[in-house]
Amino acid sequence: MNELLSYFPAFLLILVRIASFLVTVPVFSYRNIPTSHKIGLSVLLSFTLVTTIELPVIKIDDEFILLVLKESIVGLSLGLIAYIAIMCIQIAGGLIDFQMGFAMANVIDPQTGGQSPLFGQYLYILSLLFLLSIDGHHLLIQGIYHSYQIIKIDDLSLSMGQEPFVQFIVKTFATMFLTAVQMSLPIVGSIFLVDLALGIMARTVPQLNIFVVGFPIKIIISFVLLIVVMGSMFMVIQRIFEQILYAMRTLMNILGG
Repeated sequence: MNELLSYFPAFLLILVRIASFLVTVPVFSYRNIPTSHKIGLSVLLSFTLVTTIELPVIKIDDEFILLVLKESIVGLSLGLIAYIAIMCIQIAGGLIDFQMGFAMANVIDPQTGGQSPLFGQYLYILSLLFLLSIDGHHLLIQGIYHSYQIIKIDDLSLSMGQEPFVQFIVKTFATMFLTAVQMSLPIVGSIFLVDLALGIMARTVPQLNIFVVGFPIKIIISFVLLIVVMGSMFMVIQRIFEQILYAMRTLMNILGG
């Protein structure tokens, strides 16, 4: 009994990292999931990890408080880097909405509580369903499991203030925006050509009310193009999921030194 109690502080540190990870990671962090379910899943995953990794004996003292802070930073960082990578889907939808004329029709995202673009929310929900269909949520849980092999729970050192960490965050943001532009470019570029054609038509036929005619034309062409390029969009979404796992693994290596 005393031996089990000696491992209880290590169990608490594992619980802190997993709970912090589930607060920010996609799928598990949404508001429509009850808090009791998140806590229960965190405790269940912590019990599972206790039986699979070697636990150190940690005392509850001043250093333990610093370890709790370090574990929360690690969990939040890993979940946040995955969330940043997947948010490029909503950015791509926002670019498409702006070109279509739907930028004024934002909707409330029930998962985050904030406003999101109409087309971006549509693509985002499809990407989450695709993530669940390929067991991507299991890969995210596997990622937090592998973090214990790289970032030890009894080690206070974190390489967050060094140059590789800053370069990695900047590169992740740049990759996110680049992927969003690549994902939206077929539709955005085509609608730009439609705008160019409508502008020429407005100059040649001044009697035509181009604002009344152009808006439904842009919407119809956008939906037709969406049907055509939806397959390639899912290929890009699959690449985004691969980038999420790569970003999490790279961040683990940077934080673990």
